[in-house]
Amino acid sequence: MPHAPSPAGAPDATGVQRTGRLLLSPPRLSDLEDVFALYSDPAVWEHLPAGRHTDRTRTALLLERIAESWRVAGLGSWVARLADGPEAGRLVGTGGCDLRLGVAWNLGYRLHRRDWGQGYASELSTAAVAAARRAHPDLPVTAYLLEGNTRSAATAERAGLFRVWRGPDAGNPDPAAVRVVFADRPVSRTALEVLTAT
Repeated sequence: MPHAPSPAGAPDATGVQRTGRLLLSPPRLSDLEDVFALYSDPAVWEHLPAGRHTDRTRTALLLERIAESWRVAGLGSWVARLADGPEAGRLVGTGGCDLRLGVAWNLGYRLHRRDWGQGYASELSTAAVAAARRAHPDLPVTAYLLEGNTRSAATAERAGLFRVWRGPDAGNPDPAAVRVVFADRPVSRTALEVLTAT
């Protein structure tokens, strides 16, 4: 019998959650091809072309890191698929809150270009922030993005985050790149040093 997701607002015991239009599920190995198709698309990497996946091994490692967040913290990113309608089951993207370096939740998402501007990022982000606050309310929820990515900054702000840091983007092949960190509360200097060191 197919697994029935929990109502909007709370993930069930397996981490599956329904929002207004999306079915959010922890990624499985069977999601690899769909996620690779998304992460290998240059159209979704306009702010960080070097981030594009060129082989499935990199995507598999990403899914392993997400799975580790689910194991360690009880929460991680989801695979987001349309819940209803003629395209039910189609991958919209990935996103959610993953444990970052043990000091904060990191809110992130990546959506297919055709799904931009539909409100899916905000729908996903709102669910993720609420889930992170339920899972470990003592940890700040942060969003780690490149300056100039105004879409993502607006989504972070709609999810209740505000800018807490701006500085060089460690490890970016573009030495002029500037990273900004948003958070749902003030973040200690020590935590910021950890978050922005890599």
